[in-house]
Amino acid sequence: MVKSMTSFGRAQSEDGNSHLFSIEMKSVNNRYLDINVRLPKFMIALEEEIRKIINKRLNRGKVDVFINYKNYGENSAMPILNMALAKKYYNCLKELSNTLGITDDITVSKIAEFPEVITLEVQEENLKEVLGELGPLLDLALDSMLDMRVHEGEKLKEDILFKLRDIEEKVNKIEALADEIPKQYKARLEERLKELKKGIILDEERLAMEVAILADKAAVDEEITRLHSHLDQMRKTLNINEPIGRKLDFIVQEMNRETNTIGSKSNDMDMTNAVINIKNLIEKIREQVQNIE
Repeated sequence: MVKSMTSFGRAQSEDGNSHLFSIEMKSVNNRYLDINVRLPKFMIALEEEIRKIINKRLNRGKVDVFINYKNYGENSAMPILNMALAKKYYNCLKELSNTLGITDDITVSKIAEFPEVITLEVQEENLKEVLGELGPLLDLALDSMLDMRVHEGEKLKEDILFKLRDIEEKVNKIEALADEIPKQYKARLEERLKELKKGIILDEERLAMEVAILADKAAVDEEITRLHSHLDQMRKTLNINEPIGRKLDFIVQEMNRETNTIGSKSNDMDMTNAVINIKNLIEKIREQVQNIE
């Protein structure tokens, strides 16, 4: 099964009005699995467990995970009064009033506005309970991401198969052109020899030998056979239900190598054009394969 590494997943959990978890994941292509987790400070101790959950479901890709948590419960935060500091503020205000001769009421609300008089202490969460709720939610986000990977992967597969058919047509064209190469060499040699030695009878046996030598140097039978084999292997690999990105990348490299060899042996314009077209298609497939898990 073809899976694209470009994907996105999201999940959200809400328990009444008490608290809310939200998870967003996005991934792009990468040689290995690279997980980057961003989460609230109090959950830092859970990062390794979160990585393990993701690692069980994904094989490759650069994955960014964003986890947000909001607690709306009555006990989510407690106001803490610093009475000693409040008294110091009160004494300072009273002294200031007496020194400057300014009569002003010192109210509780005014003192409460000063820094650190009343602070909000966030209650620590039970990490075991948090993980118990977060684990299934991570699985939901991963399900969403994997669904997208499969959906995008099917599109890639369809397009790659179309390009493979195009390549095969051009390989068949090269094969047909290659069959005509000995005849073309013979005609050229005969024409050339006639120009150089007019009136001299040609040695057909020697001519046939020279043609055979030249044709052998330009023969692309083995390369064509291997190209057909690589095309078949590519199609079979696209239907394997496991990570196939690296294997496809290797096959593409081999296809490119055989095509380059054919191009280096070609003295025929039509064959050269077919080789150029094949190389362009292979390059497009190579770019697509980089995004397959």
